[in-house]
Amino acid sequence: MIRGGFLSNAERLELRALARDGLSEARASRRANAIILLDKGWSCQEVADALLIDDDTVRAWHRLYREHGLTGLVVFDIGGSHSRLSAEQEVALFAWVSASLPRNTRTIGAWIADSFGLEYSHAGLIALLHRLNLAYRKPDLVARKLDAAKQKAFIDAYDRLMRDLAADEAVVFADAVHPTHQVRPAGCWAPKDQAVAITPSSGRDRVNIHGAIDLETGKTQMLDVPTVDAQSTILLLIAILAAHPSMRIIHVFLDNARYHHARLVSEWLAREGGRITLHFVPTYSPHLNPIERLWGTMHRNVTHNRSYATFRDFKAATMAFLTQTVPKNWTELCDQVSDNFRVIDPADYRIMA
Repeated sequence: MIRGGFLSNAERLELRALARDGLSEARASRRANAIILLDKGWSCQEVADALLIDDDTVRAWHRLYREHGLTGLVVFDIGGSHSRLSAEQEVALFAWVSASLPRNTRTIGAWIADSFGLEYSHAGLIALLHRLNLAYRKPDLVARKLDAAKQKAFIDAYDRLMRDLAADEAVVFADAVHPTHQVRPAGCWAPKDQAVAITPSSGRDRVNIHGAIDLETGKTQMLDVPTVDAQSTILLLIAILAAHPSMRIIHVFLDNARYHHARLVSEWLAREGGRITLHFVPTYSPHLNPIERLWGTMHRNVTHNRSYATFRDFKAATMAFLTQTVPKNWTELCDQVSDNFRVIDPADYRIMA
């Protein structure tokens, strides 16, 4: 069985471009469509029925893609094909792509045509680029001030804490989010001859949510507050205490927002009795706070392609998802909101100007 969701965002974009390219061979587009459908969770038999082929062919295409990437889908000569570019031209192409980082194959095709007088189809360009070890990538957002050593120290400390966590200790992650009453258009499947649209919201009102989640149980505490500040931080900590009455220690992980460090919060913690211990995520490191992933999941389920007539409806849908849907469906959502931390080192990236 082929499990869906095996493609990265960049791979999906690349396959969709091939599937929609009118200049490429139809059989290359059909192969791309098959891989896209498999990634969406269709079975081999369902894909075969849709494309009027047999399921063994679908499995063979998936194997080609797994082993050779897009090149496996667009190259049909089993014995291999010779490049229309000379070795020197290929070196020049690789150097130009490396230096300029073109955003689409159309630009690359135009450069090859201007430089060498050769025309390539979309599928031919993809095969050429993959053979030259070039891939379509979406840049990651990486802050220049990220400190790899601090991230590693945080992850090591977190792992030690989780290994030694007692039965009467809990771990929660806290943060604030401010979703705006606006629909977010997102790609979707629809009949080929039917244009689709969504009505934008007219307002710019936003919900201020100060929230927390326990990754072990999926329990959430979500406060709809007028302003996210030191006072809302204290109210959130009180809600966390109430949700974990039997816990001796509650470890709360949160970012370095000024209101989390406010004197008002420190004074309240000193009076609270010691059940709550704050742990601060390294600066510029939202990837080390899983609740940030919950906000993304919330948007995919609440704002993507969903329009709400009133701000009241939008707020109700947002809060219902965070307070009811998430805990109730935690077994299905927990993989999207996990603590599989990693170090992001700016030195590992080429930072684009």
